[in-house]
Amino acid sequence: MNEALATRGWQAQLDLDYALRGNRTRLAKKHQLGPLTVQRSFYPEGGICHNYILHPPGGVVGGDSLQLNVHTRSGAHNLLTTPGATKFYRSDAAQVGRQTQQFNIADNAITEWLPQANIFFPGANAVLNTVVDIAPGGKFIGWEMHCLGCPASNETFTSGSLRSQTRIRVAGELRLVEQLNTCADQIVASATGLRGMAMQGSLVAAPCSEAQRDAMEQILQSTPEVNYPYPIGLTLVDEVLVIRALGAQTEPMLAVFTRLWLELRRQWLATEPCLPRIWAT
Repeated sequence: MNEALATRGWQAQLDLDYALRGNRTRLAKKHQLGPLTVQRSFYPEGGICHNYILHPPGGVVGGDSLQLNVHTRSGAHNLLTTPGATKFYRSDAAQVGRQTQQFNIADNAITEWLPQANIFFPGANAVLNTVVDIAPGGKFIGWEMHCLGCPASNETFTSGSLRSQTRIRVAGELRLVEQLNTCADQIVASATGLRGMAMQGSLVAAPCSEAQRDAMEQILQSTPEVNYPYPIGLTLVDEVLVIRALGAQTEPMLAVFTRLWLELRRQWLATEPCLPRIWAT
């Protein structure tokens, strides 16, 4: 790697354009810059296109910039995930690692964004921005899970910073702005923040109705296999359903989000769920 690239870090961009062809969603166009790529499409459930987003360097350091742009055209249905956690490593405070994601969902289109967790190692400095723009008749369901530090190694987020923002627009109107900002362990230690826990996650679905909210609430309250041992709750405001959870480990949070996603798939999207194959490896 030359000196200039070492200073700037990886500059990566992946543009994906999905379109309905017959009764099957196809990845119609792809533009790739740098080490952010996508595996070939899978069709484990008929016409719905499954793709896995890959970042071969395996982590994000200061100066890296990853940008994902997804356009789902009218009638198309895609499901995107990642094969593993995105890891943000220690970096100089003057050089942040950036991850930007833009999802545009056209009328009668559906996008599902189900990545593995983001892990922020002590000393990481990161900025994350996610924008979801849903046209009338379109639908989006996705989640983000942030792990501050590395609980498995007893490493807490005692240094570094994270600025994360998610914006949801429906029919051109801004309906939700979610933000998480912390310097070192300020938010982890705060009684109004993570309450001493390392993880925060949000599952978002839009546009949803009170019927979907009630179904999710019933699962959280009465389904034995959920039994989530950490704080979790949900809200429905302006047709945006948000389920927020705190936790100490990735696996329980992923399990409860998966359970809720499965039921939303059945009730809201009227499709029988099929777990991405990569999750079983």
